[in-house]
Amino acid sequence: MVMSEKQLMTIGKVARAAGVSTHTLRYYEREGIMGPTVRNGAGYRLYDADALERLRFIRSAQAIGFTLDDIRTLGRLDEESGQCCQAEVRRLLELRLAEVEEKMKDLKRVQESLGLALDRCRRSNGECEVLKEIGPAKSKRS
Repeated sequence: MVMSEKQLMTIGKVARAAGVSTHTLRYYEREGIMGPTVRNGAGYRLYDADALERLRFIRSAQAIGFTLDDIRTLGRLDEESGQCCQAEVRRLLELRLAEVEEKMKDLKRVQESLGLALDRCRRSNGECEVLKEIGPAKSKRS
């Protein structure tokens, strides 16, 4: 079925509908994540409703932690099989979850360090123990 340009949306309209910038759409195109449905005679990018749904999928996948590489893989799986391969999706989810858990451990260590530093700061009546522990903050000027 050939679509008329009236059924297609410009890059600006699709970007607004999805809540992203046109720069984001162009970036996704450069990265091979998604591209326009067609380009008109003047070279303008035009998108159909399926492209808008694909863009919403990309944004949702990013929101739960998938990288653009993951999304590219998921898109390829969907195109190849008509449905996502459960094992590959599970592998990607496990990988991202492990990364998030590691980041949370790191953030917990940072939170504890900041809390201890703040406690020392609140107890200090003189020289700042926190700055002393971190290292020299003063520089001598010639």
